[in-house]
Order: sequence, then structure tokens, then C-alpha cells
Amino acid sequence: MRAVVCREYGPPERLVFEDLPPVEARPGEVVVSVKAASVNFLDTLIIQNKYQVKPPLPFSPGGEMAGVVKTVGTGVTGIPPGARVMALTTYGAFAEEIAVPAARVMAMPDGMDFPVAASLLLTYGTSDHALTDRGQLQAGERLLVLGAAGGVGTAAIEIGKALGAYVIACASSDEKLALCREEGADAAINYVTTDLREAVKAVTGGEGIDVVYDAVGGAYTEPALRSLKWRGRLLVVGFAAGDIPKISLNLTLLKGCSIVGVNIGGFTTREPGSFAATVARLGRWYAQGTIRPRVTEMVPLEQAADALARMAARRVKGKIVLLV
Repeated sequence: MRAVVCREYGPPERLVFEDLPPVEARPGEVVVSVKAASVNFLDTLIIQNKYQVKPPLPFSPGGEMAGVVKTVGTGVTGIPPGARVMALTTYGAFAEEIAVPAARVMAMPDGMDFPVAASLLLTYGTSDHALTDRGQLQAGERLLVLGAAGGVGTAAIEIGKALGAYVIACASSDEKLALCREEGADAAINYVTTDLREAVKAVTGGEGIDVVYDAVGGAYTEPALRSLKWRGRLLVVGFAAGDIPKISLNLTLLKGCSIVGVNIGGFTTREPGSFAATVARLGRWYAQGTIRPRVTEMVPLEQAADALARMAARRVKGKIVLLV
């Protein structure tokens, strides 16, 4: 079995490509022949030992994949060999095979191909959980998406529009913002060349934002928080900028606003029934054409290190999928 392996923590250049023994299913597990695995920002963190989950070395990165069930372990029912499935794996998906707990395996929606299925659960699952559950986004509200050209960002744009919000996309280049407009964003802000808070005032006529979707962190979180309306919600999704911001809590008092954490991993394990409902909703939206997971690049598994390096450098638009 071929796999991308992290033997020492560090940048993507330290990853190696190796032949490993075949995977065997333990009780309660399913072995999946991986057909596609998507590249996510968490993959760049986990190989540097900067993610909250810290697998023992050596391991394969890869937190999301789609494929075909090869074998099942004892005690597994309802997931037959040959079934087309997708799963959130946290790590291990950048390989030809992976053993996954059966509870984390879900059937692929009808009519969906492997690259799209490998791009659904983490990005769209995160954004749906953030906006519908944690943010309680309502039709007619204003949604500000930081890092809007990335995987979770484009998903947030689509889901925000599906929920009836006015979506303002924020990204680091005009080229990325053009992609955001293609995804349906109503307005766009380049937060590198303009003052974020002043730009929000201009776009909203000084009224502010109802919900901020923050997958960036760093220097952008505080001006976004200051741009919230009364009872606004700031959704903490990630820290692509690298720095975890420190916020003066008096801002929440003055605005009567909320800072809300979004943890898709905890959601899937602690509330599997609710996560299944999320996946069912995403499947319906996909069938209706409401969401269109944008796979912008498909590359061989052997190019995983290069894909991760570009992800870490924030040079990716949309979604990269590794074909296995």
C-alpha cells in the first residue's frame, strides 16, 4: 500500500512517499480503498504538531476522503464491502487504504463523484454547522466571511446564500475575490489593500454585520468583531493567519455580542445524530444545485507535499483533491 508519511514534524517538504503493509480492519472498523482525499489547512498544521489532535509518529496526514469499502471488522453492520462512502478521518487519508471507525463512515449521496464527496464533509460540514447551528444565521442578515476564497470560505458563501443572507466576502487579493463573486458573494473586500472596518462601514452603510465567519484570525478578528451589530455573532472557525488573536472582552459587553467556537471534530463525535442531519441537508442542497463544491485542482497522491506547501502559503483558490 502506498502512502504519504510524516516521520518527523515539520514543513510539507519533510513528508515521504512509502510502501506500507496492507491495512486490516479491527473490531468496529471499516477499511476503505481511498479514491480521493482533499487537502485542508488542518493537514498543514497536523504535520507540524500545531493541531489539537496529535497523532503518534509516523502517520499519514489527510483529514477527509471518499472511496470504496474493502473489508469490515467484526461488529460492523449496514456498511457492505463495495459501498461508496466518505468519511472525516482527522489524519490517515493520504494513502491507498485507511481503517476508519464505522461510526465515522457515511454513504455518498447519489450522483456525487469521489472528488466532490472528498470535499464535502470537512469544508461544507464545518460551514453548515457554523452558520446554521452555532451562528443561527437568518434570512436577510449580513454575513462577513474572512478567508472567503479558501475551501471553508467558499462553502460559507454558498451556505450563507442558501440561508438567505447578504454575503460579504473578504480575501487577500482581487483574484481571490473574483472567485468569491463567482460563488455568489454579494460584495467583496480586499483586507490587505483596504481598512477592513472602514470597508465594512462603506458596504453596510454603517449598519454593521450580523454574523462573522472567521477562519483567519490574526489581525483581522478584532476589526471584524468591532464591525458587528448589537447581538452579533463572531464564529471562531480557524487561524489561517497563524496567530490566535487576543480579544478585549469589553467589546462583547458593549455590543451585546457573542464569540462562538466552531469545532467540527467535536460536533461529529459528540453529536453524531445532528451531524448526520447536517450531511443529509448538504446532500439535498447538492442534488438541488444549491451548493456546488468547487474542486479547482485534482493532482496525484504523489504531489501531496507540493499541494500542502501551497496551502500553507495561502496560494490555493477553492479545493485541491488528491486522486489515489
